[in-house]
Amino acid sequence: MGSKRRFTGLLPIAAAVLCSFDCSCGGPEPETPAVTPSLKISTETFDFNYNAQVSTFTVTCNMDWGVALDGAPDWVTVSPGGGLSGTTEVRLTLKENKGSEPRTAPIIFKSGTLRKEYTVSQGVNTESGIVVPDGYKLVWQDEFDEGDVPSQNEWWYETGGGGWGNNEVQTYVAGSQNGTKLATVSNGTLKIQARKIDGNVYSIRMNTKKYWTYGWFEARLKVSDLEGAWPAFWMMPQNFKAWPDDGEIDIMEYAISTQGKDKVSSSIHCKAFNWPAGTQKTHVKQISNAASEYHVYALEWTADQMKFYVDGELHLTFKNDGQGYEHWPFNAPFYLKLNLAWGGNMGGKTNDSGLPATYEVDYVRVFQKK
Repeated sequence: MGSKRRFTGLLPIAAAVLCSFDCSCGGPEPETPAVTPSLKISTETFDFNYNAQVSTFTVTCNMDWGVALDGAPDWVTVSPGGGLSGTTEVRLTLKENKGSEPRTAPIIFKSGTLRKEYTVSQGVNTESGIVVPDGYKLVWQDEFDEGDVPSQNEWWYETGGGGWGNNEVQTYVAGSQNGTKLATVSNGTLKIQARKIDGNVYSIRMNTKKYWTYGWFEARLKVSDLEGAWPAFWMMPQNFKAWPDDGEIDIMEYAISTQGKDKVSSSIHCKAFNWPAGTQKTHVKQISNAASEYHVYALEWTADQMKFYVDGELHLTFKNDGQGYEHWPFNAPFYLKLNLAWGGNMGGKTNDSGLPATYEVDYVRVFQKK
């Protein structure tokens, strides 16, 4: 009896001990100490030159972390996009900056409530020689310094014959005919040829895949002096339905048979102003050595007017007179065109014995307002 009383006297103490291991007793759960994020980046700067490159650095963290490029720029990528506790190697991959201005992108590291933000910066090639018009920035270019044919990412070919509405002789092909390349890239320039193959003349008509509304459009060109050659640098609307209603912009045309030697022209065509009606807006400019030297042909196109230049000299201005679409359909996106026609209304008299004719393009560039 006495030992039983001693045992029952210990029951409250045993119950207390058991309760300390059993949450069912209703007491509060012990709190897990909060972990303070610690995030260390092995570099404090993300400044790079214009070249394409891969840069590596490490992230050390005591818990899970992530990284992102704000705005998802297409010229820089980061991999992996995050990691676990410990040290992780991260790669930044940058494309070449072919533009005329430096570019930046925020890069943000996060872990728990901790956030660290840096800026990825990439400079420009100061030796590129690109002259940017005042108030503009370079948005597209082809310098023709890669590969041996025009880039299929940037250009597409129009093909076929039938005169193209101008009684032209040639048939346009997609780069080559019977194994003979008619659009080639070498020594930093594009060469477009019109060539006689199996008794027929074949040539190239190529267009940019991109299109723009307004801007400064420029190319450095060397034309052909062969009778019948008709090289052109021009623009047509993306949503073309009818000519001349939807507009045409001719930045440079050259045809020795009809215009004369060393005479280049710029023109616009639309419903109110076009060559069949004799109302087109055109100016022919005398220059020196059009076929033996490069010249720069440019168009500045705004909502109010177009200005055409040769080697920086203004030679034609066409203003928006505010009378609507028939007078000014030029408030829509247009794409760029390079072609070498043979004969036709403007190409004129042909001299097949002189073929091939060659039209050479050093570069094509597009600038738009900042």
